[in-house]
Formats: sequence, structure tokens, C-alpha cells
Amino acid sequence: MAFGDYPAEYNPKVHGPYDPARYYGKPDLPLAQVKLSELGSWFGRRNKSPQALAGLFSRAWWRWQHKYVQPKRAGIAPFFHVVFGSMIFFYAINYGKMRHHRNYKYH
Repeated sequence: MAFGDYPAEYNPKVHGPYDPARYYGKPDLPLAQVKLSELGSWFGRRNKSPQALAGLFSRAWWRWQHKYVQPKRAGIAPFFHVVFGSMIFFYAINYGKMRHHRNYKYH
């Protein structure tokens, strides 16, 4: 599969128009329904390649786009998602610097 191609599992005659937010592979048991004894085999069935990871992020991106950004009457939620996400990201990358500026009662 080259960059920008449809997934190998996608068949236009069966699935209809292509939806970038949909997974076209073989469906598996959802994580919420997996028992603790079956957890190792469930993770073993996952595809851990870089292409699968890129597909996962792409599907998540398009699901977010379709739900929050592209509706006719989109609200202010995507703006707050970006703002709070960037706040968390910058807090995480600057945590080491801020940790040294704590106020302690006893030195």
C-alpha cells in the first residue's frame, strides 16, 4: 500500500463511497468486552506497524472533524479542544522547568 491509496480491505462495490473515518478491516471484539484472561491475545491480534498507527490517527482525526468541525452548525467546541490540548501539551513539555520553581514550606 502506497501513501494516499485506499486500504487493501476497502471494496467500493461492497462498502459504497469511501469514508476516511471508518475502519474497513476485519472487525474484532471491542476492548470493553475483552476479559482479563484474553487481554494478551487481544493485543497480539493488533497490527502494530507504522502504517496501522498512521491509519489509526487518520481515522481519529476524521472522526473528530466530522463530529465537531464540519457540521453545518459547528459550535465553539473545536476551538476549546485545540486550546486545552495545547495547554496540556505545553505544560507537559515545560514541567521539568516548572518543577524547580515550587514553593515549599521548609527548605
